[in-house]
Amino acid sequence: MNIALIFAGGAGTRMNSKAKPKQFLEVNGKPIIIHTLEIFEQSNEIDLIVVACIENSIDFMHQLVKKYGLHKVQSIIPGGETGQLSIYNGLCEAKRISGNEFEKSICLIHDGVRPLINEQVIHDNIESVKKFGSAITCTVAKETIVLIDETGYVQTATDREVTRIAKAPQSFYLKDVYEIEKKAIESGKINIIDTCTLMQQYGKKIHIVEGPFENIKVTTPDDFYTLRALLQAKENSQIYGL
Repeated sequence: MNIALIFAGGAGTRMNSKAKPKQFLEVNGKPIIIHTLEIFEQSNEIDLIVVACIENSIDFMHQLVKKYGLHKVQSIIPGGETGQLSIYNGLCEAKRISGNEFEKSICLIHDGVRPLINEQVIHDNIESVKKFGSAITCTVAKETIVLIDETGYVQTATDREVTRIAKAPQSFYLKDVYEIEKKAIESGKINIIDTCTLMQQYGKKIHIVEGPFENIKVTTPDDFYTLRALLQAKENSQIYGL
């Protein structure tokens, strides 16, 4: 069983949107999170979807799922105080609904505000987990990345040939990621930057999957405008053959 875990627990403070959380902002007449969920809904390789959502938006999320006919969304549960805790809540729910399939299920963990992946990315993540036990979707770094010290001086300029930008989905066997998340939280680790970082801390090797450059996370207003432009370009290519 392949389960998509979509976490959408953020309040969107960096978006400067006072009206609604960023995942519910509309682009091309549709909330961002719906653009994301539809990709997993339409994938032949995804069996179920779990959404971890801001608790006071759960009823609204149910309305959206019904409105857009997202039949694979089996559960919408409250997120946690941190992104990691939201993911853990989702993993617990994925464990519950996977039943007897728990030990051999694959879980693709993805941001609700990262709607520009595609079927190939989903397929490659699943195949990477089957072959290597893990997957992190990345893109090649287009510019040089530097590491700095606490005084603001450059320590190291990294070689772009071996540098990647970490994105999502980040995918694992459900049993593996659930057990490590549980262990981490029980030891007081509740705010690790992402799941791959956590898994690596516990000795897991992480295999990369190359994804599209446009696989952006909508966090700030400029991300929002970029997403809108990219979606418009995709629509134009369908209509005009650009």
